[in-house]
Amino acid sequence: MKEKKESILRTIRSPKDLRSLSMEELRQLAREIRAEICSVVERRSAHFASNLGVVELTLALHTVFDFSVDRLIWDVGHQVYPHKLVTGRYPQFATIRTRGGLMGYPNPAESPYDLFMTGHAGCSISTALGMKCGDDLMEQIRQSVEDAPHREVVAVIGDGSFANGVVFEGLNHLGALKKNVTVILNDNKMSICPRVGSVGKYLDTLRMNPVYTEFKADLKRGFEAIPLIGKPTRRFCHYLKNALKAGLLGGMLFEELGVRYLGPVDGHDIRQLQKFLRMARQYQGPTLLHVLTQKGHGYEPAEADPAKFHAPPPLRRTRAELRRLAKRKAQEVPVVKVKDTPEDHSFTAVASRKILELMEKDPKVVVITAAMCQGNKLERIREEFPERFYDVGICESHAVTLAAGMAKSGLRPIVDIYSTFMQRAYDHLFQEVSLQNLPVVLLMDRAGLVGADGPTHHGMYDLAYFRPLPNMVMGVPVDAMDLEQMLELAVRGEAPFAIRYPKTQTAEFSNVRRQDVQVGRSEVLLRGKPGGGVVLACGVQVRDCLEAIRDMRDDSISLVNVRFVKPLDTETIFPLVREASWLLTVEEGCKIGGLGSAVLESLADAGIPLPPFQRLGVGDIFVQHATRQEQLAEVELDFFSMRKWMEDMNGRVGRNR
Repeated sequence: MKEKKESILRTIRSPKDLRSLSMEELRQLAREIRAEICSVVERRSAHFASNLGVVELTLALHTVFDFSVDRLIWDVGHQVYPHKLVTGRYPQFATIRTRGGLMGYPNPAESPYDLFMTGHAGCSISTALGMKCGDDLMEQIRQSVEDAPHREVVAVIGDGSFANGVVFEGLNHLGALKKNVTVILNDNKMSICPRVGSVGKYLDTLRMNPVYTEFKADLKRGFEAIPLIGKPTRRFCHYLKNALKAGLLGGMLFEELGVRYLGPVDGHDIRQLQKFLRMARQYQGPTLLHVLTQKGHGYEPAEADPAKFHAPPPLRRTRAELRRLAKRKAQEVPVVKVKDTPEDHSFTAVASRKILELMEKDPKVVVITAAMCQGNKLERIREEFPERFYDVGICESHAVTLAAGMAKSGLRPIVDIYSTFMQRAYDHLFQEVSLQNLPVVLLMDRAGLVGADGPTHHGMYDLAYFRPLPNMVMGVPVDAMDLEQMLELAVRGEAPFAIRYPKTQTAEFSNVRRQDVQVGRSEVLLRGKPGGGVVLACGVQVRDCLEAIRDMRDDSISLVNVRFVKPLDTETIFPLVREASWLLTVEEGCKIGGLGSAVLESLADAGIPLPPFQRLGVGDIFVQHATRQEQLAEVELDFFSMRKWMEDMNGRVGRNR
């Protein structure tokens, strides 16, 4: 056995370095990886419990497979911190989720060990099968020209993702094609919140039958020892095996789909994981290895409450804990706790409180979410109205279609989903909601720029993809008053009603006379002198525009809070534009198809001459991870950029006069 190193993690430059480590050194490395993850979460919010749960699995994967040749896909991807640490990125690890630093998800630009920038759930099996089909075909093509490497393909998917429809589409095709793909089912009994649905219950029955794989091997050896005495005996053995299999595991869903099932195996036992991974590798055809892990493993508070520690705010240590820590060995996981947070005035919290109020008033109001109960702050609603709260798991298409059925029956469903995930249900927004003109309320949380989660999670496209749908109302609140009144109107309305809001605090106004919300009507916050500039803004940028105009001391500029991008309030906007010396639109979303596009289209259709015009929004790019404020500055949607654009527009008009 090698002499124990002071710090093993510091010496790991690639997964090849893992193969020379003893089992005890691998276990020490697992402790060091957990300590390193804790050190990052002390400084900034990051995905925590999920990463602590896959440390041993990551080490086992990289010691059994060679992913410089083989293929590895991480479903969702927020649990790749240990993977990043052992694939040469330890020196940059402290920069994770900061501008210019490592991304919190797989990123092919960082490393050849990251194949896809995965941030949405359920896609890994289909992607893995696609790569295997491609690799096999390329291997055949190249054989006549040059040697082609043989590649193993592995997909790691969590049990929370497993209820997603595309997972079963992928499994169905995988079982039919019989490709050599290994699916690792990382079963920690959680999504972000505890998983829901009958698939989870089925996995629980598998957890209770750890003898199956070993029993199946013993049964096979017994069959091989039986002398060949004809087809009836072989048929009997086959029926006996299937009967025992069904009796032990209640149907063997995976094997009936044509996918060999192995496990379950302890996901925190590196030696056992290596054994089963080698077993999976030697089999021909698709194999699913069921791995049991614990979210938050190795850190007691996260083990006890993995939902709270999914992506907690920065952790902190008390003085007493620091003194105790000074006496510990460097590789041990530090003791930390979550910082206290002030009263929540975020859009998410405002929406949650208002939904609760609406449910108390109207028994027909129900809430549907897709594994985002905690993220959308719906825990109290789940507790107080369990019979009217539906968590469908990571199944956004089902959530929207379920809501359509409820609305058809006379209920008032509110579908509360992050904007980036609502994209997954687009066909159902069209087919079951818009086309049927059903009063479904669609809340897009995390619209716009979301900060450190980066391009996989930005809610950039909702304005553009909702606008073309007939019958759809699209509201963009600037503050709590707007959001609360829009929700009131939405649950009383007779048409589909979408509301989008960002991951930030609600705006606050002073010395401004406000108007109640009416569907399809804008709010003129400042009415400038005739012939001045006009700013049409939606969302929280309205407040920054207001402050910028005040800071400029320019009483010629009119400012409109465009509360509804659809229907657009042309009755208010057209007269202002006809008299405007310049026009500026401001939106926290993609410029293609958003508010600016809507204004241009409506002016063109009405034949109204266009004054000097500028659209502010996100261009045809993917905005990389950074703080939300850094991202707003990058795309010129912060206070200083908006003031600069208004001054430039004034200067442009002045030069043209």
